[in-house]
Amino acid sequence: MIHDLQLPEGKKLFFASDYHLGEPDYKTSREREKKVVSWLDRCQDQAAGFFLLGDIFDFWFEYHHVVPKGYVRFLGKLAEITDRGIPVFFFTGNHDMWLFDYFSQELNISVFREPQSFTVNNTTIQVGHGDGLGPGQVSYKLLKAVFSNPLCQWLFKWLHPNYGFAVANLWSRKSRNQNGVAQPFISPGDENIFQYCQQIENDTHHDFYVYGHRHLALELPVNHRSVYYNIGEWIQGFTYGVYDGTDFKLKTFE
Repeated sequence: MIHDLQLPEGKKLFFASDYHLGEPDYKTSREREKKVVSWLDRCQDQAAGFFLLGDIFDFWFEYHHVVPKGYVRFLGKLAEITDRGIPVFFFTGNHDMWLFDYFSQELNISVFREPQSFTVNNTTIQVGHGDGLGPGQVSYKLLKAVFSNPLCQWLFKWLHPNYGFAVANLWSRKSRNQNGVAQPFISPGDENIFQYCQQIENDTHHDFYVYGHRHLALELPVNHRSVYYNIGEWIQGFTYGVYDGTDFKLKTFE
């Protein structure tokens, strides 16, 4: 399915990923949350839409009547943005895949679990988080299939939230330390998401491929008509993407 968006004159689309709110401790996360809210506040008057590309939270799980404690400033800002009629698109990542209906019901945010294609005026953009895409990563793909299984999610819900969040936060820290997303760039051939974009481009043309997960801002040509962007992270880099109807640019929020 291709989603159609219209970009009014003078408006832009904004892309950000990997805030990892909640990591590594309350104080540090709170400062990062305030910075994220400042960025949203600065951009919203220019925005035709915001794309949040996963791992926005270091861990998120929704019980029927319980959601993770905190993030009030961030969630309130998202509510303000959507109440103004500015769409927000949320792509779940490997740290916040257990996001169910809270964002869609309470915040009027569209939630996606797989890469999606958007036509923006005459430009086609594919957007996603990026975990598990491309060749290899067999063990992670199997683990993701288990975590995405409705039965496993139902069983996890029977854990008391205090225990459930403790277990999940421990796994989240272990995953962040072991999955290698912050490794330095070596070559396009070593980038799994880039290789995935090449495979897609062989069948269906997109002008831009925009992903997160990698924790490294990248701009790589897929071919002479298409470019892959990774928009980095907000733990140290504070990078984001902007599409103005003509050009896609990576920027840093100061």
